Amino acid sequence: MVTNNPILQMFARSPFKPMQEHIAKAQACALELIPFFDALMADDWDKAEAIQQRITQLEHDADELKKDVRAHLPNSIFLPVPRSDLLDLLRMQDKIANRAKDIAGLMLGRQMAIPEEIKPQMGSFVRGALKTSAQAMAAFNEIDELISSGFGGHEVHVVEDMIHGIDDLEHDADDLEREIRHALFQVEKDMHPIDAMFLYKVINWIGEIADRAQQVGARLQLLLAR
Repeated sequence: MVTNNPILQMFARSPFKPMQEHIAKAQACALELIPFFDALMADDWDKAEAIQQRITQLEHDADELKKDVRAHLPNSIFLPVPRSDLLDLLRMQDKIANRAKDIAGLMLGRQMAIPEEIKPQMGSFVRGALKTSAQAMAAFNEIDELISSGFGGHEVHVVEDMIHGIDDLEHDADDLEREIRHALFQVEKDMHPIDAMFLYKVINWIGEIADRAQQVGARLQLLLAR
């Protein structure tokens, strides 16, 4: 039977293609944080608002993909890995997009200015967190080759190395988070206490993007071990 449903057509080719489509959309959403923060730090609020709207749309697109994947993911009997593992992966991927939307919405809504003294650290931290999620997406995109190899051979070592790379990048992001927290601590006495509190919250959310990416890697590693 021929179907015109694009999600079902993707599943007909590979049960993982829709998942890969989803993580790509989540990463595209998160990547918009780089120009978003650049605009904030340049006090270009019109540009920041335009980017925030793009982030919102991309997060919505990712959410629609998530719903379609959940609705059409085949039963475990038709999958080479447990359906529950794929749903866990989907949930972790989705949180990357959700956090990007949360960050942009809060910062734009509160017109949050970033102190001049911490702008370099903030830029590095955002980019470091997104390197981690980019590596998670790259690792997940190897899963078709991994399945084709029967979870064996050279491809397993390729994916394992990529997963180790996720861990290394998440560790680097943790270091950058400590640096930005320390830098903020040095200047928070000159800020309104509520502004400082919300900026710490934003820093925590940026760190969560790297954490979720590491969780994607951990779940992939579990699939390798099955």
